[in-house]
Amino acid sequence: MILDAGFLISVDRGERSARAVVLADDAPQSLHTSHPVVAQVWRDGSSQARLAAFLKHITVHPFDDGPAVGRLLARSGTSDVVDAHLVVLAARLDKDILTADPTDLKTISDSLGSSGPTIRPWPGHGTE
Repeated sequence: MILDAGFLISVDRGERSARAVVLADDAPQSLHTSHPVVAQVWRDGSSQARLAAFLKHITVHPFDDGPAVGRLLARSGTSDVVDAHLVVLAARLDKDILTADPTDLKTISDSLGSSGPTIRPWPGHGTE
């Protein structure tokens, strides 16, 4: 499962819905995010102990798909580099994306047709 910024913010806040998702996952190493997503949520490490601890147990991928992300932005007619990178990452890893805001990610994913990843709103957040 690929995690977006909204999910990491919920982890940082200690929200129960995020904890439930993490606890339901049998293998924390099967959870992924990207360095750009971490950059979106990281503000002051001294007050983000929950987030720092969580990030040690998941795979954080570098932004190394620039050309593919740019092509996907052109194809989808969108401009959010971080969201497009998550879609590229999810497609490459054959993973779904768990998000608090599925609308934008779904637009990008849908532009890939049947090869696009599934966008899943996490409990209590978003609608499809």
